[in-house]
Amino acid sequence: MLILSILGTAGGFVVLAIARFLPILFVSRFIDGITGGNISVAQAYIADVTDPKDRGRALGLIGAAFGLGFILGPVTGGLLSGISYSLPAWVGAGLALTNAIVVMFLLPESLSIEDRARLAARERRHAFDPRALLDALGHKRVGPLLWIRLATGLSFSIFETSFALWALAALGLTSQTNGIVLGYVGVLSVFVQAFLIGRLTARFSDDQLLLYSLGIAGTALLLWGFVPNLPLLIVLMPALSVGLAVSNTIMTSALSKAVHHDEVGGILGLQTSIQSFTRIPAPIIAGLLIDKVSVWSPGLGAGLLTLAMVPFAWSALCVRPGREGCPEDETGDTPADTEEGSHAR
Repeated sequence: MLILSILGTAGGFVVLAIARFLPILFVSRFIDGITGGNISVAQAYIADVTDPKDRGRALGLIGAAFGLGFILGPVTGGLLSGISYSLPAWVGAGLALTNAIVVMFLLPESLSIEDRARLAARERRHAFDPRALLDALGHKRVGPLLWIRLATGLSFSIFETSFALWALAALGLTSQTNGIVLGYVGVLSVFVQAFLIGRLTARFSDDQLLLYSLGIAGTALLLWGFVPNLPLLIVLMPALSVGLAVSNTIMTSALSKAVHHDEVGGILGLQTSIQSFTRIPAPIIAGLLIDKVSVWSPGLGAGLLTLAMVPFAWSALCVRPGREGCPEDETGDTPADTEEGSHAR
């Protein structure tokens, strides 16, 4: 699955490199999208090879790797485009192909022969079952996490897609300054996911971290909309980076523990689909808010939506000791790697 999805990315970049007309550009994106899923599969692989107590740290390292890519990628692409507009796509295709080869020969299969035989013998289910989706959204453990992912995915996407417009309209930042600020955010995110999340997960449960990070992210988003100058924006960014990075990583970790081991890939794929779906309305909403209301309205809307998830998380998740359906242990994590711990079958 991982090799096929990476090869799809390589193929999409090749088509992008040779595109000379707009329809071909859409074809390149279609190829990459229809073979997408490498993020979910990589996260499921991590769940296969890590203990639940180490999963948050491991997923944080994946997030840090993505963060480094988002820092280095735009800079590299900008430099390469100075030579040729198609060169960034060719380099991207080469990197993806190299990645696929490395996975093919150096990454061991995460499932044992016995596990694969057992899974192959199970009754086949449809690739997409709306009934299962509704059941997952309504479940007392998985459902709240998915609803929180939907709300925070929308609010975080509003921030990401409107930041450049907001920076220009509210602070008059140039594209160069805007790029420096976003690079600064990326560096902060990498630091949080590479060095901070492992220490936090060793001390707090996933649900506690999710509750705290939602509060931090919501407050930071709310303040972001009203920031009057660049120095205050720089001061605010660490809090925003901590809130966004921790909540995103911990939601993935908590979901991987909330279902049976065999279902981790499916539930993480569903989470990624929900997050991708939020990127459709987010730029439309953000643009309308800036145009029709005010430059501060995207921050206000995103912040309030995120903060609304805090009482929801408090009432629905295993934050309070002894809550019905939650394990009676010190971590508050669901024992999902046992048959008894399956919550979304």
